[in-house]
Amino acid sequence: MQQGQLDLGAVVSSAPAAVRGEAAGDPLGVAAAEVRGGPAVRRVLVIGAGPAGLTAAYELTRQGVAVQVVEQHALVGGLARTESYKGYHFDMGGHRFFTKSREVERLWHEILEDDFLRRPRLSRIYYNKKFFYYPLRPLNTLLGLGLWESLRIAASYLRWQLFPYKQEETFEQWVTNRFGRRLFETFFKTYTEKVWGIPCTELKAEWAAQRIKDLSVKTALLNMFFKPRKVIKTLIEQFDYPRLGPGMLWNAVRRKVVELGGQVRTQTEVVRLHRNGRRIEAVTLLADGRQSTVTADAFLSSMPISEVIKRLDPPPPPEVAAAAARLTYRDFLTVCLIVNQPVLFPDNWIYVHDPEVRVGRIQNFKNWSPDMVPDPGKTSLGLEYFCSEGDALWSMSDAELIELGKQELERIGLARAADVLDGCVFRVAKSYPVYDSDYREHLSVVRQYVEGLENFQTIGRNGLHRYNNQDHAMLTGMYAVRNLLHGERHDLWQVNADMEYHEEVRAAGVAADADKLAEAIQAALAGAFLKLDRGAFGVALGVVCGLALFAATLVLVLREGANVGATLGLLRNYFPGYRVTPLGSVLGLGYGFLTGFVLGWTTAFFRNLAVFLYMAAAHRRSEHALLRKLLEYL
Repeated sequence: MQQGQLDLGAVVSSAPAAVRGEAAGDPLGVAAAEVRGGPAVRRVLVIGAGPAGLTAAYELTRQGVAVQVVEQHALVGGLARTESYKGYHFDMGGHRFFTKSREVERLWHEILEDDFLRRPRLSRIYYNKKFFYYPLRPLNTLLGLGLWESLRIAASYLRWQLFPYKQEETFEQWVTNRFGRRLFETFFKTYTEKVWGIPCTELKAEWAAQRIKDLSVKTALLNMFFKPRKVIKTLIEQFDYPRLGPGMLWNAVRRKVVELGGQVRTQTEVVRLHRNGRRIEAVTLLADGRQSTVTADAFLSSMPISEVIKRLDPPPPPEVAAAAARLTYRDFLTVCLIVNQPVLFPDNWIYVHDPEVRVGRIQNFKNWSPDMVPDPGKTSLGLEYFCSEGDALWSMSDAELIELGKQELERIGLARAADVLDGCVFRVAKSYPVYDSDYREHLSVVRQYVEGLENFQTIGRNGLHRYNNQDHAMLTGMYAVRNLLHGERHDLWQVNADMEYHEEVRAAGVAADADKLAEAIQAALAGAFLKLDRGAFGVALGVVCGLALFAATLVLVLREGANVGATLGLLRNYFPGYRVTPLGSVLGLGYGFLTGFVLGWTTAFFRNLAVFLYMAAAHRRSEHALLRKLLEYL
């Protein structure tokens, strides 16, 4: 082996004997890593110690594989790390712990056991110098907006229900079609543009589609008519949270990986990925000013996929490099303030939609966990500013940012600037993959190339350039390990914010069955609520009514007599010229047809309208319930 080059096979020698497989006569501990029909995977390098990377490393070490994790930052946890300052703990973004995956939930509690807290949830929106509960409450919203503005929002809603955008390409179009432009501009536009730094007209609608489940009529109907077998406890009223923030979990996972014989190296940067054809053979690392080269059988990477392309040696084709360079990210920084007040406000966090201040969201860490604040007489806040690396906000000094935070905190009315005792600033680069107007085309080029690498998988939010949650990042790590060790073929790009992954990934046949079920439901609904043709129904009822009056008149004419048909003859008050006579029967045929046609046409019209309004209301209720998730993920 060349000097400065590390063979990961040596890493596993420090693992416990039971993990290494020595008791089974397997000194390298790779028996569990045999791929049926393929070579054994003995050494894996994991790039990135966030939720995806550490989860993958934990799964690999539990199966006896030699693992080394490299992380550029000084702390593990990636976007879910917990920073500390003078005994205060600060969560970078506010990470509620909830999931639909039993695997993820099991791992969380397996690692932290009793260190999870069940926390009550309260969040509000600050807009126009008022606070609105979120999810929105009708009375609170009406009182906050006022009657006139509420009427304008209602009118706007009706206008866009009647004349919606025919195509929903952008986020603005998507929200406007469902809630009207006035509500979009009130509660969505300012905050969304703060987060992403681009107009809502350029933000793709599929971002909302990925973040909010069941946007299509088909899937909405499935959820309306079929309840899941297991109902998850409400995510609105309460959530789980580690006692000392999410970093507590990831530090514990790091210790587990090391105990099982793996290595986790922080402050270590990947500067080069050495490629031989379609295989990655080694990576060059930079730590403490020194470079070293590490070889491995396989590589998992949660670093931004654009950075992966940039560090390939030899480089990929020019079109791939160009596409990767056009993938963009949104960054943010947290101004952490220590306030000399025991209680400031009851919220866990507040969304700031007011354009007059630059802060986007405010976290109250004491309301996440009391243990985050060492002094019960004080409160710690995190003011989140969304920006782009290198812009004016990102480049401000820490002192300037702390002063900005103090002034905006007082301007909103949450605390006095004079009560702020201390503060610090933490910058988080490449936090949000941006879904701009061209990203899909560029990502497709990059993805096709990366998927062609035989022993390399990208995982996590940035590795897949996919705006997913912490639990879904963990799932990408888990499924990447299964792909690697057991020859399974999970599509990691499909593990996103609201896919309901269970202990086993859905087979393609299951998805196909779901499609067939949706089609069957739609067919049944179409049969049950078949649209009535107004003209046909009018003609049909008109013919029946006309013939009925014609026949009744003729029968009475044939009976003869002075008083025969006296009652029926009263119809002349409504049908001019009608008499119980042979000529009157012909007029009755015409009058009956006309009356039946009008009655049938009107009945069909109002029946169709009633069914339409009912189905539209049911569909809208479903979409409203789903859209309540939106602000959680902005």
